[in-house]
Amino acid sequence: MAEDRTLRVRALLDAVRADGRTALTAPEGKVLADAYGIAVPGEELATDVEEAVAYAARFGGPVVMKIVSPDILHKTDAGGVIVGVEGAADVRAAFCRIVENARAYDPAARIDGVQVQELLPQGQEVIVGAVTDPTFGKVVAFGLGGVLVEVLKDVTFRLAPVEADEALSMLDSIRSAEILRGVRGREGVDRWAVAEQIRRVSQLVTDFPEIAEVDLNPVIATPGGAVAADIRVILSTETPRERRQYSREEILTSMRRLMQPRSVAVIGASNEAGKIGNSVMRNLVDGGFAGEIHPVNPKADDILGRKAYKSVTDVPGEVDVAVFAIPARFVAAALEEVGRKKIPNAVLIPSGFAETGEHELQDEIVAIAERHGVRLLGPNIYGYYSTWQDLCATFCTPYDVKGGVALTSQSGGIGMAILGFARTTRTGVSAIVGLGNKSDLDEDDLLTWFGEDPRTDCIAMHLEDLKDGRAFVRAARETVPKKPVVVLKAGRTAAGAKAAGSHTGALAGDDAVYDDILRQAGVIRAPGLHDMLEYARALPVLPTPKGDNVVIITGAGGSGVLLSDAVTDNGLSLMEIPPDLDTAFRAFIPPFGAAGNPVDITGGEPPSTYEATIRLGLEDPRIHALVLGYWHTIVTPPMVFAELTARVVAEFRERGVEKPVVASLAGDVEVEEACQYLFERGVVAYPYTTEQPVAVLGAKYRWARAAGLLGGGS
Repeated sequence: MAEDRTLRVRALLDAVRADGRTALTAPEGKVLADAYGIAVPGEELATDVEEAVAYAARFGGPVVMKIVSPDILHKTDAGGVIVGVEGAADVRAAFCRIVENARAYDPAARIDGVQVQELLPQGQEVIVGAVTDPTFGKVVAFGLGGVLVEVLKDVTFRLAPVEADEALSMLDSIRSAEILRGVRGREGVDRWAVAEQIRRVSQLVTDFPEIAEVDLNPVIATPGGAVAADIRVILSTETPRERRQYSREEILTSMRRLMQPRSVAVIGASNEAGKIGNSVMRNLVDGGFAGEIHPVNPKADDILGRKAYKSVTDVPGEVDVAVFAIPARFVAAALEEVGRKKIPNAVLIPSGFAETGEHELQDEIVAIAERHGVRLLGPNIYGYYSTWQDLCATFCTPYDVKGGVALTSQSGGIGMAILGFARTTRTGVSAIVGLGNKSDLDEDDLLTWFGEDPRTDCIAMHLEDLKDGRAFVRAARETVPKKPVVVLKAGRTAAGAKAAGSHTGALAGDDAVYDDILRQAGVIRAPGLHDMLEYARALPVLPTPKGDNVVIITGAGGSGVLLSDAVTDNGLSLMEIPPDLDTAFRAFIPPFGAAGNPVDITGGEPPSTYEATIRLGLEDPRIHALVLGYWHTIVTPPMVFAELTARVVAEFRERGVEKPVVASLAGDVEVEEACQYLFERGVVAYPYTTEQPVAVLGAKYRWARAAGLLGGGS
């Protein structure tokens, strides 16, 4: 059966291509729909007026009539659609009017006839579609349809193909999900029927990659089913360029030698201060790298007290990494030598490649590297840091605070922002890696490595694009169950939608697809650079929550309101305090305070009140996370609050009670020192903000759900 439908569709698509067309007519679309079980209304193609009358009579009742022309893609724009036609006289008149309108719209258009289609009952109009995204390939879309699709743009995306459960989840991922469940006494739609339309479309475009776009709009969803009133199919005119694929084992082998090298060669090493080759050598030597460092320079015998070699081929023994610090025009020849030496990794610091329009030069070095089995990092990068190896292979400032955060950036400027933030906040990092033009190594290679690296607890990535979105998603899905992945995706434009030929294509702007697919992969998307860095710093500090119940304890009513807003904004749940717990909290707060959630202990309370209520929050197993709001008073100074909070949290952790605790401290400048003290002791605390600590807690919850550690999906 599956083979038969494939043959039918293949024959049809080949015929359309042979006709020099990229758009299928409605009857041709129905052939695809029938082959894949996509529900469509009864319809026939009438080539003359009397056929139209006969078909309309057969359907019995009102019909929809549409022009069928391989040259008219947007039928409504051509006046080629009339809805609710009933009776022989009206059918004849509609047929003639549709043909006349089409000829006026495009006199040269070929007209195959008029489609007579049974009129569907009223229901909720939704759109089901698929588009070929340049980053992620085949993507399936769902949202409210009809005229609403262009007004509300309430659409969600997934990688195709999707299974039934994932298709069903798309119905809950749009802002208007409640409409589908039924509102104001109206019965909800048949959710499984809608999901099945999504699944079948996703399978169609997966089986036939040459299908660029599919539009079922509108799909009429009712309590009794889901039927596509119109189907539009567009074929691709281009063959996608194949990217070389590496196995997981190959990636880990080369990345291990890159991140844990025993021997590094610096091509273009120099004794001259101010040269990139001198800066890289100094960072390697001064940083304490314990492996071998081999300077390569044909004009020097000795560089920084180390023997220099005329060519990398003269370097004795095996070399794991060759760092390039020479002008772009010399890279290709030197890379040939690296290949002959069988060095597995080349770190290309030089600029002057694709980023300046020199695409051929970049293509040349990629071809050389592939021929020799060399993996390329860059070009156009600041280098990289592997702190646990005391390796600083960069011309930028050194960084040696070891820790569990791996940071990557496509931009050198962002890389330097990462360095400054890490130093200011004393964030320990396992690696900082520049990716630049990503001629070869990219985010999915790094994710694969950092996902396995025992020194890395959290991965944060700044990116402007992804070369292979599906490879990234595969790597993310492998990594997320083990550790959080935070992504800052720059560029929120919808430029990719400009030339789209369908509603689905027009809605599939770059950022809309990225947002949904990254969420599907379990990645935490940061809204800005500072957020990305704070998430990376804080997520490893916070324990994983065991449930959804969040309680706010605050010394200031105003902070409590803002913290409540932040909890809601970040998709968290304020716990409904049961009566016994309410009574327990009230025992520690003054009569003019307020229990409930937030628990408002008021600002004038002594340290003992803070301590008692925090203890209660940690003791009660029904509470899963605490948000603390502190207000600076002389009664309870900032460092007193910080010390008592850290002490109580540490005591409970020693007893095996680990809950995420975040804090917002409002007050004079002393709260800055108090926040740093808390952060270093496992309580994520920020001064002068109620939003940031809760945003971090929300990110931890999103990761925990994506990793399958909490119910409720990602």
